[in-house]
Amino acid sequence: MTAPVPATTNSDTEWWRRAVVYQLYVRSFSDANSDGIGDLDGIRSHLPYLAALGIDAIWLNPCYPSPQIDHGYDVADYLDIEPAYGTLATFDALVAEARSHHIRIMMDIVPNHCSDQHKWFTDAVAAGRGSKERDWFWFRDGKGTNGDLPPNNWQAWFGGPAWSQVIEPDGSAGQWYLGLFTPQQPDVNWLNPLVGDAFEEILRFWFDRGVDGFRVDAVTVLGKAPGLPDAPPVPLGTPVEDIAMMNPHVVCRPEVNDVFTRMRGVVDAYEIEHPDRKLTFVTEAYTPTWDILASYIGPGQMHQSFHFDLMLASWHAPSVRKALRVAFEELAPRNLPLTWTLNNHDTQRSVTRYGRSNAAEKTSITHNNLRNVDATVDADLGLRRARAMAAFMLALPGSAYLYYGEEIGLFEVLDIPEDRLQDPMWERTGHRSRGRDGCRVPMPWTDDRATNFGFSTLPTLDSWMPQPDSYGPRNAAAQAGVPGSTLAMYTQALALRRSLTDLASNDTKWVHTDVPELIAYRRGSVGVVLNMSSAPMANPHSGELLLSSSDGTCELVPANTTMWVQLS
Repeated sequence: MTAPVPATTNSDTEWWRRAVVYQLYVRSFSDANSDGIGDLDGIRSHLPYLAALGIDAIWLNPCYPSPQIDHGYDVADYLDIEPAYGTLATFDALVAEARSHHIRIMMDIVPNHCSDQHKWFTDAVAAGRGSKERDWFWFRDGKGTNGDLPPNNWQAWFGGPAWSQVIEPDGSAGQWYLGLFTPQQPDVNWLNPLVGDAFEEILRFWFDRGVDGFRVDAVTVLGKAPGLPDAPPVPLGTPVEDIAMMNPHVVCRPEVNDVFTRMRGVVDAYEIEHPDRKLTFVTEAYTPTWDILASYIGPGQMHQSFHFDLMLASWHAPSVRKALRVAFEELAPRNLPLTWTLNNHDTQRSVTRYGRSNAAEKTSITHNNLRNVDATVDADLGLRRARAMAAFMLALPGSAYLYYGEEIGLFEVLDIPEDRLQDPMWERTGHRSRGRDGCRVPMPWTDDRATNFGFSTLPTLDSWMPQPDSYGPRNAAAQAGVPGSTLAMYTQALALRRSLTDLASNDTKWVHTDVPELIAYRRGSVGVVLNMSSAPMANPHSGELLLSSSDGTCELVPANTTMWVQLS
């Protein structure tokens, strides 16, 4: 296949350092064939909308064939498209049409595990004990007299034990295999070089089709300690969904860097072969220290890694300052890229997080934002704060990743009926965690309830996940071109981000203020200020107002507001 032309004419070969990337949960964006599930043709129909918004790239959540136990993160075939979403021909058309709008395409690669229906795994089960096929995974004999106990005490990320037992080809109870997320997602063994060979083929297959990069899923658990020893005890009362992430034998192991070296080598070689292609990896890495995160980025490793601290900070100025400080002190001095985001498919939406009654408490937001469900939510306050934090983030140096619907102010749906919940966390935690479905509800495009707010022409509530009536007023059509709307604010911010020369540099000077809740910085002749207090504050910058996340004049920054100022 002939290598596609670049999506843009940007002379910066490291385009990803400043890109605005729009994360798109495929099944929730737009349903073109009226089966209740979003698809690639639905995305194609809204490319003009995304181009008008001003993004540089789209990141597609997994769209490979999958049993959808974990909505695509259980991959059954890395070299094809999920039939519910389209075909390879549809994908090729999406890439081509996106390029005509100067939009790049990124995909999601899942290197830690695949589906138990993938041929790699079914072959391994069928091949039996001691086979070379089983060395693609973490098969082990069980403990106990008859091997009927798991090999160790490791727990899965979504709850329950991390080991499952297979039935051998002769019908006997057999070996156990490791699945750190669900039993339907067996972990692959990167110590086997054949696994790396297979992923090289996968990456090249999609690069040949015009993909410009990958978000790399769950990278911190790619390594496993030799011998697979038992995990140490955890403190009494630790939530079931936190036990796995406290296991030092699977989290941030040094073997992770070996996997990165193999994957980065594929990109570096591909770019030499195709000098007109500039590719990127961005990792999902929740790391306990900044040294570990920094070790994941740079030559021979990944290009980017999400800086999640800002997303995980509550509406608490000291926490936000800390998130910013460590990024600018630990990454920026090493010329490592800053990669910001406030929302994604695993966290509760920022409108809801910032609107909670305990949002201003230092510890109000945890690793995955899936708790604090008992705190009441002020949706209007949450939206005001979410707009302010987005405007603040979009002026920072580095790249910014947006999540579908945040540009129209979507909130977390907290009351999805229990019989409609699909996240495996719901069942795996014994119904203690409702999981992540609330941030994955289909996009409202219009105010027409009969068409699922423009998402699909199926009867109301027949889409894969029900939309609340309160999504209607937030629809995209109602906000398009309307001054003051959330969509207008995002569009304006992205346009200014492109046009203001001073925002193209990494130069950032922090401005001291006597007000702890006021966070301000300068980038050349552009001043940015975030007021996290509940009262108006004097603006430390003077000049012409370029953008405000709410109302007010340049001289006075309203409560819960960000302003951009052209300094005089």
